[in-house]
Amino acid sequence: MRITAYIFSCFLAISGVALGQTEIINSDSGFQLIRNSEPYYVNGAGGTTQLDVLQEIGGNSIRTWGTENAQEILDEAYSRGISVCLGLWVGHERHGFDYNDEYAVKAQLIAFEKEVLKYKDHPALLMWGVGNEVDLFYKNFKVWEAIEGIAAMIKERDPHHPTMTVTAGIDPAEVHMIKHTCPSIDILGVNTYGGIQHLPHAIRQYGWDKPYMVTEWGPHGHWESPLTSWGVAIESTSREKAEMRDAAYTSIEDDTELCFGSYAFLWGSKQEQTPTWYGIFTKDGYATESVDVLDKYWGGSGRNKAPLLHTFTLNGQDKLSSIKVNKGSVCNLAYSVEDPDGDALDYVLEIMPESTDKRAGGDKEKEPEAIEIEIIEKSVTAAKIEAPRVSGAYRLFIYVYDGKKNVATANIPFYVK
Repeated sequence: MRITAYIFSCFLAISGVALGQTEIINSDSGFQLIRNSEPYYVNGAGGTTQLDVLQEIGGNSIRTWGTENAQEILDEAYSRGISVCLGLWVGHERHGFDYNDEYAVKAQLIAFEKEVLKYKDHPALLMWGVGNEVDLFYKNFKVWEAIEGIAAMIKERDPHHPTMTVTAGIDPAEVHMIKHTCPSIDILGVNTYGGIQHLPHAIRQYGWDKPYMVTEWGPHGHWESPLTSWGVAIESTSREKAEMRDAAYTSIEDDTELCFGSYAFLWGSKQEQTPTWYGIFTKDGYATESVDVLDKYWGGSGRNKAPLLHTFTLNGQDKLSSIKVNKGSVCNLAYSVEDPDGDALDYVLEIMPESTDKRAGGDKEKEPEAIEIEIIEKSVTAAKIEAPRVSGAYRLFIYVYDGKKNVATANIPFYVK
């Protein structure tokens, strides 16, 4: 794939055509992203795995947060007709980067310049993502001067691809700083979850008058979800997440004047609060119902659909009930699941201790180890299990597989007394 991309790029260089060239135009109807001389709306996903599924459902772009394995990612994306918003991981103050250290800022700029020169002519490149959530828990506003320095360098070295910086949510002071400190930033990327329906209004109210993109979106974040009485966040089921994504996407596609599209989060899986909170796939690569929602908007591929999990209870109580059980007691589970394609379903139950390695901003977390679970009986609608014999906070997970690489998921936090 790398050889193919290189040969094609050489051919285009000889012919005077820049494949993958991206520009922004402003017309009476609003801003428009143009790629290879054609209008380009981003039906994107944040992540670099399962690109075969993304291609199948009509996705056309992926977003990375840094340049690790960039050559392989760009080559595979190009082979599938998928573009790449290539991220440059700008140092975070909360991770110890000091924006008062002129030498560190300069060294970072020089390192990025080498990356820009290395990848700027790749035919899969769509735009540059200059930093991700550098505003999270920060105090030193000099970071925006550094962002501008990087974006200005890109303008000089690669005038054929726009620049975007990405913020954690949106607020008026930050919009003002970026607008006035970072004139070389073409697009504002916003990571937003529960408040996504307000984003188009906020963009305008806060004075941003350039294009924007929704660079992360999905179910409610753990910081905006209800809590149990012992203080842990309550996760939505895969069915509820799909419904949230369906509603969210209408807010994205309705703004045809300023919004260039979006990158759904997370196209893959990760441990963040739980192993299932943000991933559109499970860690073993099974697709949840959120894939079917994106398919509805992007392509209508007719793919085999994920199971629909309607209810899941523990001792007759739902996940919002702050359920407590006695050590070693018998717990009664009930669940209601259907499969749109009539596939035979396999039900897997798992118990994990509540995570004790919870971090901010998507930083890497260690996944808790599942404990051995005593299943007394199990059917397609109910099960009896034995509660753990050690006191503490746990989560009970259910995974419902359809045998076609799809899954429904849910979990209930509970406390063993």
